[in-house]
Amino acid sequence: MNAKTAFSSLPLDPAQLSNLESLEYHEMTPIQAKALPLILERKDVIAQAKTGSGKTAAFGLGILHNLNPKLFAIQAMVLCPTRELADQVAKSLRQLARHLDNIKIITLCGGTPMGPQIGSLEHGAHIIVGTPGRLHDHLYRETLDLRRLNTLVLDEADRMIDMGFYDEVINIVQQCPERRQTLLFSATYTEDVRKQSSAFLRNPVEVKVEAQHDNSRIEQRFYEVEHTARNAAAAQLIKHFRPESTLAFCNTKIHCRELAEQLRDAGLSAEALYGDMEQRDRDEILVRFANRSISVLVATDVAARGLDIASLDMVLNVDVSKDSEIHVHRIGRTGRGNARGLAVTLAAPNEQKWVKLIEDYQHGLKAQWFKLSEATIANDGPLLPPMATLVVAAGRKDKIRPGDILGALTGEAGFKGEQIGKINVFDFSTYVAVDRRIAHQAETRLANTNIKGRKYKLRLI
Repeated sequence: MNAKTAFSSLPLDPAQLSNLESLEYHEMTPIQAKALPLILERKDVIAQAKTGSGKTAAFGLGILHNLNPKLFAIQAMVLCPTRELADQVAKSLRQLARHLDNIKIITLCGGTPMGPQIGSLEHGAHIIVGTPGRLHDHLYRETLDLRRLNTLVLDEADRMIDMGFYDEVINIVQQCPERRQTLLFSATYTEDVRKQSSAFLRNPVEVKVEAQHDNSRIEQRFYEVEHTARNAAAAQLIKHFRPESTLAFCNTKIHCRELAEQLRDAGLSAEALYGDMEQRDRDEILVRFANRSISVLVATDVAARGLDIASLDMVLNVDVSKDSEIHVHRIGRTGRGNARGLAVTLAAPNEQKWVKLIEDYQHGLKAQWFKLSEATIANDGPLLPPMATLVVAAGRKDKIRPGDILGALTGEAGFKGEQIGKINVFDFSTYVAVDRRIAHQAETRLANTNIKGRKYKLRLI
């Protein structure tokens, strides 16, 4: 390990260093090595880094280093573009804060009732993670006291501006103390973001990590396809490669809906995710994709930001991106950790110029072209997701925990632990992934099984 990339080279608390070791954070990622020393010196920082680069730990360690656990007041706030990213950030911060006693982290996002959030805030908190719209609402109602705030983080600032949150962000920033540290993390740092963020940063230091991928990990394949044939080509390629999970990108929400429908007509398990969906529908689709009950998730770039999907076999660019950096972010969602990934891009003849820009951006790495006719479909039967999802009509508000559901399924209902997948508990419902082959049996047995002393309604999706 390089001494410069060891966490022990930083002035961090020994208890924090031992917590990092237990989390298997052995050495800093490039963005952490560049940004953390500056963050710990309390400088304002603009960091350009992609999703999955370790940026949450970079600002998280900075927040915790300067936190006074004995002061029960909001000392740090993280703004995120989506609820999924906010949940992900809050979860990471809780892990990083495990060595500290009684650190309270609250998420404040839209799509959930205001009342319980106000109740939580009345009991006090150290760190707030939230979306601009909901944070703005709390400030308007005067339910959020930022007088003791010393660190403000804008995570994925480019997306917040893209999604139209600029006015809310400015309003929130204006209500923060002037004497504070501001950290801005952005996948892209365009002139637009630079101009719009200059008002709330003081002599910021800029750090950047090139958004490149290990080509030995991600195999990139390009197919020339006529514009009108791309949906059929997408179905053909998924059936050819037979990935367990595919994230398919389209440039518009109309195309997302059309493609998902055509993939379902072709016998594939597919759902679309786009900007203006009801939060409940969005949550349900995300949970089912993450727990392997849906094979293909079709999304726009905005909708896919902040998705926390651990293993993804294939990224399929059904529409080639006109922004090379976005192309690199898209494909970086596969081949994470030690896994190998596949990134497939469809391009019409008149889109070769965008592919050329991608080649230039990837330091001249030539696009590998393949013929669609070679993507034969093996007769291995339908490509079904390995899991199915049961929804129990009870959640956190009923004091339900994952262990209660697992206990009911492996106890009275008589299933094996390996037949049960992810269990996601929400306020009023719980999503349980079960092996597709036992789904109907599990539905019948669990409906007749006591969970914490009572029976609950459930449905199989």
